[in-house]
Amino acid sequence: MAEATHPFQITNFRFYWAARFSMTIAQNAMIIVIGWQTYTIARETMSPSAAAAQLGLIGLLQFLPLFFSTPITGWVADRFDRRWIARATIALQVLCALVLAIVTYRGNMTLPVLFSVAVALGFCRAFAGPAFGALAPNLVPRAILPTAIALSSISWQVGTIIGPALGGVAYAAAPYAAYALATTLFVVALGCLMMIGHVPRTVIPGKAHPLRQIAEGLAYVGQNKLVFGTITLDLFAVFLAGTTALLPIYAHDILKVGPIGLSLLASAPAVGASITAIFFSFRPIKTNVGPKMLWAVMIYGTATIIFGVSQIMALSMIALAIAGAADMFSVYIRQSLIQLHTPDDKRGRVGAVSQLTISASNELGEAESGFLAAALGPVGAVLVGGGGAIVVTILWTFLFPSIRRARTFDPVEDLPYDLNTKLEAVA
Repeated sequence: MAEATHPFQITNFRFYWAARFSMTIAQNAMIIVIGWQTYTIARETMSPSAAAAQLGLIGLLQFLPLFFSTPITGWVADRFDRRWIARATIALQVLCALVLAIVTYRGNMTLPVLFSVAVALGFCRAFAGPAFGALAPNLVPRAILPTAIALSSISWQVGTIIGPALGGVAYAAAPYAAYALATTLFVVALGCLMMIGHVPRTVIPGKAHPLRQIAEGLAYVGQNKLVFGTITLDLFAVFLAGTTALLPIYAHDILKVGPIGLSLLASAPAVGASITAIFFSFRPIKTNVGPKMLWAVMIYGTATIIFGVSQIMALSMIALAIAGAADMFSVYIRQSLIQLHTPDDKRGRVGAVSQLTISASNELGEAESGFLAAALGPVGAVLVGGGGAIVVTILWTFLFPSIRRARTFDPVEDLPYDLNTKLEAVA
């Protein structure tokens, strides 16, 4: 049988893509409402700055479970069936969404309930990330993996567009409806995951103790300067320039556009990202991948600054869309480099480290944004973050020359010239 030339020709990948798509819509429909409920409940008894700090706390509570469990989650993804890990995390998210739907329906929603669910979601994401990320390369041939990454990004980005919009509309119709919708979509995602057939099980070489196997995965990240540089660039750039946690403040106090406007703001970055991901699914990047990633992060920081000073809804959405497109450009290159430069038996552990930095840049970044907004105001926090992302990119250009020298995704082609010559001589 001829080898597939496109990921969608593979049945297992189609179910994987559908599960990721449905899960992403559900997560974003739920998360946008959690943020809105947190801020509005806090504003009933708190000042705007104190309420902003509660948004920061939500991000922190989602990050801490992931931070403490990261070493074991990567090992679990490399040691056990990645399909069942993903299924278990989706099942727990079904339960979280159902609890929020019931509590909201009864009119008993409180900040402690929202905070508790945030912790549970943090654990879900901690185990789901490495499993989902490491599963994709097991489903498609290596030659079409960059295309599969682009398609996976499409499912995530389009879900990020649709999710907040559906969540905002459902919440406007009936607050509990957004969580009921998320529950249904999580069930669909679980059903798709159950349809994925046999996947070769990862085997960690040798008989080292699990703690040593965990340490080996962490050590690999530090030893591979290209992997380490790309991971940490995303960590610091998005940590500083992330605006997600402050969108409720902009929608409520600055742009004054309400929950529907909030859903539009939340969807804007994903619109830009989706267009970029769709383009890459047809025209994958093949040359100068490192320099292009650095320029993308610079544009991301600049667009964030524009959003920070804007008081016009249309301009704010355009700036967020450009930021999303630039971020997708960077994500596509980073994920392709990491997946293709990492052996399969280490992908779960390396993916866990990557997810930790992504979560640090997102959830912990949300905490940083919320706390910084409480001190400097939302506009000041966004301006400092966008400028910081630009500074970090300039620094990383010189601290990690392997990034700017990366010309292709192929690990062999990017070896130093003299080492390439030796390999050719040996061959």
